[in-house]
Amino acid sequence: MKNIKYYQLVLLICVSMLLVKCYDEDTFGVPIYQERCSDGIQNGDETGIDCGGSECEPCSVESEFAGKYRQVDQMGRPAVNMLFNIDGLRDSLNVTVPYKMQGIFQQTFENRIMVLDTTYTTNVLGLNAEEMAAIFSKDVLWVAENGPTSYYDGSNILTGRGLGEDVMDANLLWIFGGPDGNKNNDDPLLIQDGVPSNDAPFLNTFPYLAPPF
Repeated sequence: MKNIKYYQLVLLICVSMLLVKCYDEDTFGVPIYQERCSDGIQNGDETGIDCGGSECEPCSVESEFAGKYRQVDQMGRPAVNMLFNIDGLRDSLNVTVPYKMQGIFQQTFENRIMVLDTTYTTNVLGLNAEEMAAIFSKDVLWVAENGPTSYYDGSNILTGRGLGEDVMDANLLWIFGGPDGNKNNDDPLLIQDGVPSNDAPFLNTFPYLAPPF
């Protein structure tokens, strides 16, 4: 009877040592569930392949947003597509990548300026029709790295856009105002749209827009 108990004790010790050795060799002290973070498949609560969830490293931005996307609206500078472009081409501008815009739309924009004001020479920015079309046919909003951010305040030109700025008035002035900005003072609706400033203050925190009324 004592021999049986002795053999059972020896067997139990051997099995325990075997299990400990297997654990050390197979997992190196790391819980085995973490191996799914390198198995090349999306499993567990991963949000991507071998990333995200409660067990794996976070997915990179590229992994989170991988996929095919389609550009449907450019809208770099407000009202540029409406003022400088023509019917039938506005949707085309919206889906054209910026570096191709000037080559495709400059001549259309230049012709449009001369249709809107047949006596156009230069504007308050000192730009003739060709030069202005070259700038606006690339419908992207420039933002200066240093200095004031302004669409047009009389001295800072297209260095960005402040929420309170009347960009429509600026665009109309550049087309109809002439070299000194006074060309169409007898018809003020040509050089400004008559829309008053915002009737509610903008917020100082995101999203910055005034609350709905």
